[in-house]
Amino acid sequence: MELDRADLALLEAVQHNNRLTSEELAKLAHLSPTACQRRLKRLRKEGIIVADVSVVSPKAVGRQLTMIVLVSLERERADIVDRFKSAIRKARDVMIGYYVTGDADFMLVVTAKDMENYEQFTRRFFYENHDIKAFKTMVVMDRVKASFVLPIQE
Repeated sequence: MELDRADLALLEAVQHNNRLTSEELAKLAHLSPTACQRRLKRLRKEGIIVADVSVVSPKAVGRQLTMIVLVSLERERADIVDRFKSAIRKARDVMIGYYVTGDADFMLVVTAKDMENYEQFTRRFFYENHDIKAFKTMVVMDRVKASFVLPIQE
């Protein structure tokens, strides 16, 4: 799908604030409010806008710990990779999962209430999975930035 300047302006705007009114979006994209809504609907239908979400403070909901976890699989076979991808998608504690190149096969961002909660997660998610060779945990000391905003080229 080809994106024009108005589409790019809308994408830039809703990435920073998806609660803007149609009138506010119309000013930014130089379109009518109705045209903006039609375009946003099309961008969602085409899978360009994947989700409309709110970024929540982990501390406010009792999830004080965030970990970056590097996971290595026993073997890199398609069925094993697919099984682990499926497990990641189902795991509520996993906020982000990437299939990566390099020293590890996957990089996960995991949230937990405390270290005991994280240990329980590791037992369920890693130790009981025979496809996992190893995992390495790095505890986040400070969340410096939390964003899914992509740079939009106009």
